[in-house]
Amino acid sequence: MDLGLKEKVAVVTGSSRGIGRGIALGLALEGCRIVLCARNQVDLMKAEEAVRARNVETLALPLDITKPGSELQLVESTLRKFGRIDILVNNAGGNRRGRFEATTDVDWKEIIDLNLLSHVRISRAVVPHMRKQGEGVILFMASVFGRESGGPNLSIYNTTKSGIISLAKIMAVELAPHGIRVNSVAPGSIRFPGGSWDGRAREDPEAIAGFVERELPLGRFGTVEEVADVVVFLASKRAGLITGACISVDGCQSHCLI
Repeated sequence: MDLGLKEKVAVVTGSSRGIGRGIALGLALEGCRIVLCARNQVDLMKAEEAVRARNVETLALPLDITKPGSELQLVESTLRKFGRIDILVNNAGGNRRGRFEATTDVDWKEIIDLNLLSHVRISRAVVPHMRKQGEGVILFMASVFGRESGGPNLSIYNTTKSGIISLAKIMAVELAPHGIRVNSVAPGSIRFPGGSWDGRAREDPEAIAGFVERELPLGRFGTVEEVADVVVFLASKRAGLITGACISVDGCQSHCLI
């Protein structure tokens, strides 16, 4: 299936590792020109090298997107090199576990800045350019735990991921008349080298085996590539009628009905 993404310009935040890196590679495989963005410059350059090996043009920007003003640097640098932005994948994120009563204002502020406000600022900076083009795609990486309870110690994470899903829905309604589609993607438990699930599996394989048996109906973790493939499809015109949706990629891990 030709997804019609060749020469499209895609910006992927948090693309130095894990799911973000996988998304950048997946979009590059379809011929997109890729803008990578992350805080860790060493990992970012390695990711750019891997993406460029797929014979596409790239731009790597070592940025901390939690800092106001970084969104303008990201957008302006992209426009200077490529002249347009067709796809924005808001992927950067993190977590801070802890019982609710033990969390602090600093904990809340830092994760809200990373998981929510940074994406608000970048999207707000990108929208006027997509509106001028008369088309564009904005995607937010949420989580299965933004759709339902994920258990204790996740009050901050769940709040931000639920916020992303709600934000994407409202943006989709507002931007539909301008040809801009907005969706969120909710991965389940995804294991990749260096990721949190990988670390836990190495530290306590017996406990993780029990988790897989109880919580993952397919009997395994998801992969980065499985998430990336869904994101790439949603970025394409083949998904032209999909906007305002939250797509779960979780192997039936979640229990919600919608």
